[in-house]
Amino acid sequence: MKQPFSVPFKHPFQADKNYSKSVVYFSMEFALDQALKTYSGGLGFLAGSHMKSVYALNQNLAGVGMLWKYGYYDQGRKKDNSMEPQFHEKIYHFLQDTGIHFSIPILGKDVWVRAYYLAPEVFKTAPMFFLTTDTDGNDEATRAISYSLYDSDVTMKVAQCMVLGIGGAKLLDELKYQPDVYHFNEAHAISAAFYLYQKYKKLPELKKRMVFTTHTPEEAGNEKHDINFLEGLGFFSGLKMDVIRKITGIEDDTFNHSLAALRLSRKANGVSKLHGEVSRNMWKIYPGICEITHITNAQNNTYWVDPVLEKARLEKDSKAISERKKVLKTTLFKTVADQCGRIFDPNVLTIVWARRFAAYKRPDILTWDVERFKKLLENTDYPIQIIWAGKPYPKDEGAINTFNHLFYLSHYFPNMAVLTGYELELSKLMKDGSDVWLNTPIVTREASGTSGMTAAMNASLNVSTFDGWICEFAKNEENSFILPVAEGDDINKIDCDNLFEVIENKVLPTYYKDQKEWQRLILNSMNDVSEEFNSDRMAREYYEKLY
Repeated sequence: MKQPFSVPFKHPFQADKNYSKSVVYFSMEFALDQALKTYSGGLGFLAGSHMKSVYALNQNLAGVGMLWKYGYYDQGRKKDNSMEPQFHEKIYHFLQDTGIHFSIPILGKDVWVRAYYLAPEVFKTAPMFFLTTDTDGNDEATRAISYSLYDSDVTMKVAQCMVLGIGGAKLLDELKYQPDVYHFNEAHAISAAFYLYQKYKKLPELKKRMVFTTHTPEEAGNEKHDINFLEGLGFFSGLKMDVIRKITGIEDDTFNHSLAALRLSRKANGVSKLHGEVSRNMWKIYPGICEITHITNAQNNTYWVDPVLEKARLEKDSKAISERKKVLKTTLFKTVADQCGRIFDPNVLTIVWARRFAAYKRPDILTWDVERFKKLLENTDYPIQIIWAGKPYPKDEGAINTFNHLFYLSHYFPNMAVLTGYELELSKLMKDGSDVWLNTPIVTREASGTSGMTAAMNASLNVSTFDGWICEFAKNEENSFILPVAEGDDINKIDCDNLFEVIENKVLPTYYKDQKEWQRLILNSMNDVSEEFNSDRMAREYYEKLY
């Protein structure tokens, strides 16, 4: 029998002495397990790995997120096989109803919020609380606030942020749990700061408790809204406009969520060394912001690493790595056969491009030079298999069209496949079963990126543009193959040409003609990613550098 949930909440871990400061971590998404659909992509994968390392290191940290009724969406296909976002209710019997039920004002209405608890033992994570408005006391419109992650309606999306922020802060009051540190993973929860200001009364009292992680490498990518629109929604918890302006330093009518977070926090961090520099440069023109350091993103080895590969890495046994890789490829290829009706060969070099579909990540870069692409896929001397997967944002028609274009193109090539349903489980299969992990963002557009880390942990070689976390990891032709940084008027064409050069003249000949060299690169890559890009290091640094 489950124990009834009791208040006041007491953290279930006996905290390690190095991590005794109490922290609550707010995030719009968490990828904790395939069974819990509370994530869309990289932000969730990162937060999920962090929560698993909290568990491993016995840190005094709890997570607060949202319980999305339909998740992000299920990626299905229409009758013509084009992509279709589908929305199905998710039911989780492993979550515990805390019995906590409170209201927050949104748009002049009392919106009821219910909190569910995920015990650490379930998925080996930090203790987690998930908030939903799909509860008694709410009409259909307010229930819908917690239906789908990142609602496309502006008012609805801000309301979601308010439930996470104000609702999360109020939940802690209901739990009678007062942390030393409130950590906002991205600025989605910044509304909490105004609720907390009401409580602590003085700006220094608020600032000493608040820290902020920014993930956006471009000023234009930071969320902005009209300050009067936000006030009308109840975003500022009833604070007078002159007080809001005074504590945020915002003088015009544009409320920049990240800028407010930087002015109300004691300290902030970017998510890679390069992103830290980019962030400091981007924000330095704004007075009153806090110090911005960097803590490079990482992924949880325990969750992601295949134990047979890890044993072989530690024993420096390249033959065992090679043999295991073929087994893992065979497993992935069952999914390819199931979804696409194609039989792939585990002896053939397999390239994977898999992550969120977005224009700046350039998923279809290899297809831009049609003749060269055709030649690559039809080369019998150096055979190749390429697999794509990833979810576009459900309203991003451009990204959905790119996904569909790749799928229709795959009809012409028996060694090309496009998979649906890119979530934790498929992601794991693809990292295990790829020989090459392709990463092609426009340089400086990727704050960190983390998919290549877990691929490298599982003996997949990164072929990448020089951006994000790769800048700290990559040693070209030692542990990866890196494209030179493109300069000039048409960087897309330059990157496309360089990518073909690398695949045709470096990757394929090495794989087929010099397996000894290939295995050296793989072992270097596995060793180099193992410590530095394990989320245990990251979770440790958050305590040392931010909390």
